[in-house]
Amino acid sequence: MTEKKGSQIIVARQGAVRNFINQFKLILRLMGDSRVSFLAKIIPLGALAYLVMPADLVPNAVFPVVGVLDDAAVLWLGSFVFTELCPPDVVKEHQQALAQELHAREQNDDDGEIIEADVKE
Repeated sequence: MTEKKGSQIIVARQGAVRNFINQFKLILRLMGDSRVSFLAKIIPLGALAYLVMPADLVPNAVFPVVGVLDDAAVLWLGSFVFTELCPPDVVKEHQQALAQELHAREQNDDDGEIIEADVKE
């Protein structure tokens, strides 16, 4: 029989997924903030409505990859425009709060940077 080799996987703290999650949390916080205009709050709702609508700018049947990319582009553009229309001091306040939460979570994490795993060959 072959021996199992121990392996260590290093988990990155930053990256595309982490940025997406932070942006999503920021949008949720801004949507719940009364200092943000109601009209601005329509933008992310419209982007989500576009995502679930059966009609697209580029039909998925014709160009499947482009059809997915246009959905992603609308979501990105909607989140970008929304955060730009929110009061800058409110956005900064929520970004700082999210950064503090992340820092506190990292401090409470014992040794979350290394994960022990067995490799099967």
